[in-house]
Amino acid sequence: MNPAEMINPIVDLAVVAGEAILEVYATDFDVQAKGDESPLTLADLASHRCIVAGLRALAPEIPIISEEEGLPAFAERAQWPQYWLIDPLDGTREFVNRNGEFTVNIALIDNHRPVLGIVHVPVQAKTYVGCEGIGSELREDDSVTSIHVAETSAAPVRIVGSRSHRGTSLDAFLGKVGESELVPMGSSLKFCVVAEGGADVYPRLGPTSEWDTAAAQAVVEQAGGKVLELDGKPLSYNEKEDILNPWFVVIGAADRDWLALLASDE
Repeated sequence: MNPAEMINPIVDLAVVAGEAILEVYATDFDVQAKGDESPLTLADLASHRCIVAGLRALAPEIPIISEEEGLPAFAERAQWPQYWLIDPLDGTREFVNRNGEFTVNIALIDNHRPVLGIVHVPVQAKTYVGCEGIGSELREDDSVTSIHVAETSAAPVRIVGSRSHRGTSLDAFLGKVGESELVPMGSSLKFCVVAEGGADVYPRLGPTSEWDTAAAQAVVEQAGGKVLELDGKPLSYNEKEDILNPWFVVIGAADRDWLALLASDE
């Protein structure tokens, strides 16, 4: 499959899923707890059903992994050369808190790398796209704008951090960086802020799953940035039995050695 040929159909699918989310967002919805105590709403499920049905219609030969569906055994999925990796509603806590900072994430993984990523922001009616060989762009109000990470870090350094999951490791990193501005943000929007040059770096020093990061990683990498584990290796996918990511850093401005600043914080 040529990922570039799938951009428009997948963007359309993400937008439709976003509309299904907003229908629930406008109601007095109930919140359930999943097995890991993370929240679940009817919006998560509505988006999941919409995306899975759409992907199966577009490319029935490509397997799908979704946060809202059981994870196939590693022995099975290790044989997949390509697959879709989706988070139907990334940032459910943001959804529940009604701050608008939640997204629809759809990624195409090829040989353990995200080669196409769509991050749709329903409340803001905008969509980030990253596609290998094409670059990254922001689609908003019928316009398409190419985006790129910052060439050099700002003064003070702009560090994006989780609105819901800040911890002591992030505070230690801020102390090492020196003069900085923390930009709090929810969901995969943190990646997108780096991708469009609005922040210099995003250290993720806490748990995430592969469906949380894949689509936005494609956006960052195709915008000229990097998403690295703390040992310097690119964050990769479907190479182990569990689907949890190690700690990582999203690098926009490459004029500082962010990994050295993080070296002793894991």
